[in-house]
Amino acid sequence: MGQISLKQITKSFGDVQVIPPLDLEIKDGEFVVFVGPSGCGKSTLLRLIAGLEDVTSGVIDIDGADATALPPAKRRLAMVFQSYALYPHMSVRKNIAFPLRMAKMDKAEQDRRVTAAASVLNLTDYLDRRPGQLSGGQRQRVAIGRAIVREPAAFLFDEPLSNLDAALRVNMRLEISELHQNLKTTMIYVTHDQVEAMTMADKIVVLQSGVIEQVGSPLELYHTPRNKFVAGFIGSPKMNFMTGAEAAKHDAATIGIRPEHITTSTTDGLWKGVVGVSEHLGSDTFLHVTLEGASEPITVRVDGELPVHHGDTVFLTPDESKIHRFDANDLRIA
Repeated sequence: MGQISLKQITKSFGDVQVIPPLDLEIKDGEFVVFVGPSGCGKSTLLRLIAGLEDVTSGVIDIDGADATALPPAKRRLAMVFQSYALYPHMSVRKNIAFPLRMAKMDKAEQDRRVTAAASVLNLTDYLDRRPGQLSGGQRQRVAIGRAIVREPAAFLFDEPLSNLDAALRVNMRLEISELHQNLKTTMIYVTHDQVEAMTMADKIVVLQSGVIEQVGSPLELYHTPRNKFVAGFIGSPKMNFMTGAEAAKHDAATIGIRPEHITTSTTDGLWKGVVGVSEHLGSDTFLHVTLEGASEPITVRVDGELPVHHGDTVFLTPDESKIHRFDANDLRIA
């Protein structure tokens, strides 16, 4: 089991409250991602769950039992950090088995768990190597293996891929998602990368200044963001926003439209603009277009073969059914 419940949790450092009263329910077996900009409180919240930080007030329940005052070792949680924190003089086998040896587990059971974890993580052929003989992705898998052998109620990941290059990040993202499908264990994953959040999560928790702005599935947050902050944070490239007369036409203080929901033409359209920077990604191109009378460019996603260049005039037409409306308080208007 791995059900975790946070009830009116707060965290203060001296007179500074970094986590205002917060409630959150994490179901057994869920893959939950905490996402938000730097300093939003996502890692602090994870450390509170792990017991690495003391809560200022509130209750943390794990599988129905109050774990608020329990030390980390008693919470049946396994944490994977940004740094691999492997012992360089030990083999992969001994690194993975380390928490089991510390718990004085029977040697036969240690071997069984290490062998099983290595098989799941494709590390069987590397068990007798040392960390210095492994790639960054393999070392991260060893760190995950060390967590798996503890057979925890939940895994806690604190930005585990941030030290890897782009290609390895994608591979490890897939491997961690596959691991979740195989183990069916609760996973809580912290990242500032909303692409990781969208591709991995069953449920995303969007945080800003310690406050939960919205909780929902990736598609719920994409299609029905609760406010302008969530709308701008979820989606890549981010949503375009407009105010003034254009928003007033839709009875809103601000309207938003995603780059992929705008049609581009060289002959006619609702908005006229001039192409600035173009980002060519192969199948797609992102055009940064400055509209007439606007000071900030908007981003448009077009086919990679669209023959437009810097300085060209283009016409843009938004999909009216995909326009998001926000009031003066930046809240979504249904």
